Amino acid sequence: MNTPIYDFLRNYAASGVLRAHMPGHKGNAPAAELGELFKLDITEIKGADSLFEADGIIAESERNTAELYGSRVSVFSAGGSTLCIQAMLALMKQERRRVIASRNVHRAFLNAAALLDIDVQWIMPCYSGGILSGELQLARMEAALAADHTPACVYVTSPDYTGRLADTAALAKLCRRYGAKLLVDNAHGAHLAFFEENLHPIALGADLCCDSAHKMLPALTGAAVLHTSCDEYVPKLKQAMSLFGSTSPSYLIMASLDLCNRYIADNIRGDIAAALPLLSALRAALADRLIFADSEPFHITVKAAESGFCGTELAELLRERGVECEYADAELVVLLMSPFSPAEDYRRLRAALESAVAGASRTAKKSFIFQPKLPQMALAIREAAFADAEEIPVEEAEGRICASVKVPCPPAIPIAVSGEIIDRDCIGLFRAYGIKTVLVVKN
Repeated sequence: MNTPIYDFLRNYAASGVLRAHMPGHKGNAPAAELGELFKLDITEIKGADSLFEADGIIAESERNTAELYGSRVSVFSAGGSTLCIQAMLALMKQERRRVIASRNVHRAFLNAAALLDIDVQWIMPCYSGGILSGELQLARMEAALAADHTPACVYVTSPDYTGRLADTAALAKLCRRYGAKLLVDNAHGAHLAFFEENLHPIALGADLCCDSAHKMLPALTGAAVLHTSCDEYVPKLKQAMSLFGSTSPSYLIMASLDLCNRYIADNIRGDIAAALPLLSALRAALADRLIFADSEPFHITVKAAESGFCGTELAELLRERGVECEYADAELVVLLMSPFSPAEDYRRLRAALESAVAGASRTAKKSFIFQPKLPQMALAIREAAFADAEEIPVEEAEGRICASVKVPCPPAIPIAVSGEIIDRDCIGLFRAYGIKTVLVVKN
C-alpha cells in the first residue's frame, strides 16, 4: 500500500529547500540522535495538505485507512482518541441526542461532556475488575432506551482497560431498534479488524468509533483514527474535529498512521496468526498459578488478588526482571502486547512472569466483585467542572460536590463524576486506587 504522507516528508527532507516557514527548528535537531526525526517534521506547506481540509496526500492516506477497515470514511487524529471522542459527542450534540453511557468511560469522555454541556445517563456495568472492567447488561441498556422516546445515542468502551470486549453486535442491533446511534471508544482495539473473525466495532454495526493506533499498532503516541459507517457523518467529521483540534497537527504522527496502513496491508494478519499461539502458550504455562481475565488476546490481564498475589508487588518484581507493565493495582496487572511485538518478547515475558510468581509473597485469595451505586447528582457536569474548586484530602470529601475530575492516567476512569456528591463508597474507592486528593466545588 502506498504511503503518500511519509513519501512527501522524506522527499522534502532530501530536497535541501531553505525552510523559510514554521516550525522554528528548520529541520535541525537540538540533539543529534533526533536528527532524522526533525528533518521530517513540517507544517502545512504547499503539497503537504491540511488535516481538517484534506484533499491531497492526507485525504489519500485516510482513504487507504477506510479501505482497510471497511468504514464509510476514516479520518486521522494527531490528538489521540481524545479528539475523536470530542468530535463524536459534538455530532450527538448537534443532533440533540441524549447520551446513555456505560460508567467505565475514560476521563476524556467526561471532559468532552463538560465542554459540550452534555448531561449523561449512566448505566452501571456488572463490575469484575474493580472500576476498570465489567459486563454491560443489554437489559439495562434497553430499559434506558425504552424509558424515553427522545433521540438517543449509546456510548461504550470496548475493549475496556483490561481488554474485555462488549457485545457490540448485540448493542448495535438494540440501537437500530430504538433509532439510537452506537458510539464505541475502541481506543484499545485498532487491531481487532484483522483477526480471522473481524471484531472491529465498525464491522459489528457501530455508527462511530475511535481507534488509538498508538496503543496497539506501530504508530507514534497521539495517533488515532475516527471511523464512521454512516453516510450522514461523512461531511461532518472534519468540522467536528476542528472544533477541538490544533491547527498545527503533527506530521510525524500522521506519517506514522500512513506507515501503519502499509503495515496493516502487508503484515498484520500474518503477525497476529504468529502471535496467537505464543499468547496461548504463555497463558497455559502459568494457568496453574495465575488467573487471567477474559480479554482479547493481546491484553494479558492477571487477576493477581484472585490468584493469591498482590498486583503491585508482581509489577515491581516484573520491573526488576526487565518488564514494565501497562498498569497494576492491588487486584490486577495488565500486560499489553501487540501484533508488532517480536516473538522474543513473548519468551522474555513468560520467563519474567514465571520468575516473578516464584518470588512473590502469597496472600489470601480475594475477589473484588462489587457493585457500587451511582452517587447522587447535585449539579450539571459542565456547571461543576467549571465551578470555582478546591483540592482537599479524600478523607474530608464526604458530602462535597465533585468538581473537575482528577484521576490518574492510566487508567483515567472516574470514581465520582463532576456534579456528583461524593459519598463513603466513593471515598473507599479513592482509597483503594491510591487517590489522596479530590477537586470539589467550593462551598
